[in-house]
Amino acid sequence: MHQDLPLAGRTALVTGVSRRQGIGYAVARELARLGASVFTHDFAPHDAGQPWGGDDLGAVAAGVRSSLRGDAVSGRRSADLRDPAEVDALLAAARGLTGSLDVLVCNHARSGGDGSVLDMTPEVLDAFWQTNTRSTIQLTQGFAAQLAAAPPSGTRPGERPPRRSPADPERAPKVVWMTSGQQHGPMRGEVAYAASKAALAGLTATVAAELLDLGIVLNTVNPGPVNTGYLDPRSTDRPLAELDALRAATPFGRWGEPADPARLIGWLVSPAGSWVVGQVLTSDGGFGLQ
Repeated sequence: MHQDLPLAGRTALVTGVSRRQGIGYAVARELARLGASVFTHDFAPHDAGQPWGGDDLGAVAAGVRSSLRGDAVSGRRSADLRDPAEVDALLAAARGLTGSLDVLVCNHARSGGDGSVLDMTPEVLDAFWQTNTRSTIQLTQGFAAQLAAAPPSGTRPGERPPRRSPADPERAPKVVWMTSGQQHGPMRGEVAYAASKAALAGLTATVAAELLDLGIVLNTVNPGPVNTGYLDPRSTDRPLAELDALRAATPFGRWGEPADPARLIGWLVSPAGSWVVGQVLTSDGGFGLQ
C-alpha cells in the first residue's frame, strides 16, 4: 500500500453528500484523495427546505470524481433513509460499485423544524429518530452483516460466538458515526435533534464492542460548529449579533470548516487510525473550552 494512498483498494460509502459546502462532501473528497473508491448518498429535498438551500448534485458528484486517485471509481444514489427499504438498497448499490464495502461514514442528518421540549410532538421526535438514529443503526447493521456468520440454532437475541482471533488493524473495516455537542452543553430549541444525536453518542461503546468481534472498528465524531451554510450571514436563521460574538470568542477566531472534521475522519478510517476504537471524538477547535 502506497503511503500517500492509504485507502487504495478500499471502497467507502459516505451518506449526506448533497452540498459542496457540507461536511459529507469534504469527507468524500478526502477519502478519494487518500485513494478510496467512493459511493455517495444524497437527499436533495431536505436541503431545499433549509435557509441555505440545495446544490447542483451533478456538480457535487463531479467534485468527488475530480478527487479520485489511481484507478478508483465513484458512484452515487439518492435515498430517503427514513425508509428502511431505501437503506438496504443504498448498501446494495454501494457494494455493487466495486464488489466490496470497507468504510461506512454515516454523515446524513435531519436538522431544522425542531423546537423546545414544550414544542415536541410524537411526529417531530419520530422524524428525527428515523433519519438520524434508526437509519444509522440500520446502515451499520447492514454493513456488519457482510462479515457476520449466521448464529447457531437456538441462539438468543444478543448472543454471538466470541471473537476467535484478533482483528487486523491494518485492514479492519471502519465505521464512523456523527454526533453533535449535546454532551457538552445545552442545545436550546433543538430537543429532537439533540436526542437523536445523543442516542448515537451513548450507543457508541456498546456497538463498537460488538463490531470488534467481527473485526470492525467504530468511532463517533462530533465536528463542533462547522459552517456548512447555517452560520453564514446570508443564509443563517440565527441572530447575527449572537453569532458574531460567539465566533469572536472561539480560540481561533473562526468557525470550523468542513475540511477540519474530514481530515480527522480520513485519518480514523486509514490504517494509521486503527488503534482508536469505540470513542466519541470532539473536533471543535477548542469551542467547548470557552
